[in-house]
Amino acid sequence: MDSATSRPAIVIDNGTGYTKMGFAGNVEPCFTLPTVVAINESFVNQPRSSGKGSNWLAQHSAGVMADLDFYIGDEALSRSRSNNTYTLTNPIRNGQVDNWDAMERFWQQCIFNYLRCDPEDHYFLLTESPLTPPESREYTGEIMFETFNVPGLYIAVQPVLALAAGYTTSKCEMTGVVVDVGDGATHVVPVADGYVIGSSIKSIPIAGKDVTLFIQQLMRERGEHVPPEDSFEVARKVKETYCYTSSDIVKEFNKYDREPAKYIKQYKGIKPRTGAPYSCDIGYERFLGPEVFFSPEIYSSDFSTPLPAVIDKCIQSAPIDTRRALYKNVVLSGGSTMFKDFHRRLQRDLKKIVDARVLASDARLGGEIKAQPVEVNVVSHPIQRYAVWFGGSVLASTSEFFSACHTKAEYEEYGASICRTNPVFKGMY
Repeated sequence: MDSATSRPAIVIDNGTGYTKMGFAGNVEPCFTLPTVVAINESFVNQPRSSGKGSNWLAQHSAGVMADLDFYIGDEALSRSRSNNTYTLTNPIRNGQVDNWDAMERFWQQCIFNYLRCDPEDHYFLLTESPLTPPESREYTGEIMFETFNVPGLYIAVQPVLALAAGYTTSKCEMTGVVVDVGDGATHVVPVADGYVIGSSIKSIPIAGKDVTLFIQQLMRERGEHVPPEDSFEVARKVKETYCYTSSDIVKEFNKYDREPAKYIKQYKGIKPRTGAPYSCDIGYERFLGPEVFFSPEIYSSDFSTPLPAVIDKCIQSAPIDTRRALYKNVVLSGGSTMFKDFHRRLQRDLKKIVDARVLASDARLGGEIKAQPVEVNVVSHPIQRYAVWFGGSVLASTSEFFSACHTKAEYEEYGASICRTNPVFKGMY
């Protein structure tokens, strides 16, 4: 039998909204599916019979069935829509695993139903959000080594992979700020020479799901006729299809009011239960959705710092000798940075903040010393949506990858604690 190191590793990037999975060396994931599990409730609530030995077999087989009767991804969504016995569970909330049972089931189907491979034959690269507690890594290691019996496992930090995604170009720049806007969490993570500057990580409670909720709210308040059980899905589709980032809200409002026919779109859907068609208008939410990152106060009163200001704060709290390099390489990652012109708006707003600071310091010094202008550059690339997965694919296809993994033998000798630390956070734990 040839060893697992001669086969491509499996890369699974579990996100709050979508999970991307595939084999190392590929340019894009084989599957991208919503991170949801539909579990059959009828087995869970089975009455336990009191009679000794009575239908022990029935109970046992019900238990086995309950372990097998579940769906993930789009299948889960359609099952729960058409059938009342299935309940939907989101295993990951705000970037952290919330429900380990569901997560284990999710991985089970990823490996056996989608990737269709034997986990004992492949090394695995899984990803995690930057502020994950070490215990969570231990659980992940335990499930991977005990349940799936994998030969080796590496748990990578998402933003570092997003930077590594730029490896394919001639200049491999491992210093930069990764702005990772996913569905459930937004992190601004400064990385210097491949090491995360842990103390400067900033996290924002506004992410892709909030854009969806905001669009849902705008459409509801305007009285669009969307069936309530479908309204979240409709808002998500509207977000993914029609939203864009505007440079000036007031101008956009005027544009829409001047020629509504040009800007207002129609959404057509079918009611899930009755099959009746319906349609609704999509107006201002096209640009108001993504605006929550730049003017969060329109969405929630709890958090009001715009994303560019958070990025600036993050860089200002990093060591002074890394700051210029960080401003020069702001890398976007995650599906919610895919809005049209998102990077332009971010770069413009960030540059404004930086220029204002340079001017203020010049004024303070009375023009005796001229500060060098700071170069601000927000990097946008076509694979932003899969940047983390692609970075994982690049990393796992290098020869060093296998030596960096935790192996089954190490796990058996030392236990799950080997997964606690991650070398990219040098000295954090």
